[in-house]
Amino acid sequence: MKRSVNVNSADTMVSLAKTYLAERRCLGFDLKISGQVLMNFARFADAMEHRGPITEDLALTWAHATTSERAITWARRIEIIRPFAKYLKQIYPDTVVPRCDLCGRAHRRLAPHIYTEQELNELLAASAAMLPVGSIRPLTYETLFGLIAATGLRISEAINLRRDDVKLAEGTLIVRETKFHSSRLIPLHPTAIRAMKRYATRRALIAAPEPCSSFFVNLDGGKLQARTVHWAFDRLRKQLAWTSRGDHALPRIHDLRHTFVCRRILKWYQDGENVDNRMMALSTYLGHVKPSDTYWYLTAVPDLMEIVSRKFACFAEGVRHE
Repeated sequence: MKRSVNVNSADTMVSLAKTYLAERRCLGFDLKISGQVLMNFARFADAMEHRGPITEDLALTWAHATTSERAITWARRIEIIRPFAKYLKQIYPDTVVPRCDLCGRAHRRLAPHIYTEQELNELLAASAAMLPVGSIRPLTYETLFGLIAATGLRISEAINLRRDDVKLAEGTLIVRETKFHSSRLIPLHPTAIRAMKRYATRRALIAAPEPCSSFFVNLDGGKLQARTVHWAFDRLRKQLAWTSRGDHALPRIHDLRHTFVCRRILKWYQDGENVDNRMMALSTYLGHVKPSDTYWYLTAVPDLMEIVSRKFACFAEGVRHE
């Protein structure tokens, strides 16, 4: 039988969280985003002068301490601290592991914003007009956002491309060490190759203080950082006055990837292709671990859902659909 043990007064929640994250990372877990969120919880607990084990009330109060009013956001915050609470419970048995349904479901996938052709053109035009005029910045963002829209790359995959990964003579990209620690080869459309060649030519003229192996660079010729890209996209989105047609509050960079997938599947349907035969290849191309992640688009996007519904209706009525 476990005995009740109080948290050592010298152990702040921040120090406990740091120890937990260090141990998990030693085991190979990245925990980049979830680690940041967990540290936010730890700082919140210490700021409240909470001394003692985690309680459900503490977890619930922190889950709601966000500008978001969406239950799924609160649920995901609870989900992030549950493994930490389980870890602490081994040391401090009085720790309460928050119930997984405390704020509802954490894994409802949200419908994406699917960009129209006009919106994509607006984004590229606005990127090309960025300041400073004549600098590498406008071409960087025009090429970067165009590449994501044309290939469905994740933003991290695009900005982590090295110069050696971009094989323009062969018309391919090598995407290394992706989200799930695998690499893949991406063929490029001729229009994408032309855009990338134009950028590579301009990029070669940058006199950086230090050599940089990254393909996409910032104003100083250094590696382009994700936070800088998101800052730039936020400015462009406000300038274009976009509103979301999906479940997220605003259109996102990641929705360029979603748009690529949906346009590809929609064209297969329009061309009369056997989509089921194509989906496995698309799943591999996107770097999905599970084909179900690719099939999700058939239920998440109204245009695709309508086509699937019509096909099912034909099947149910015994009509052969080629």
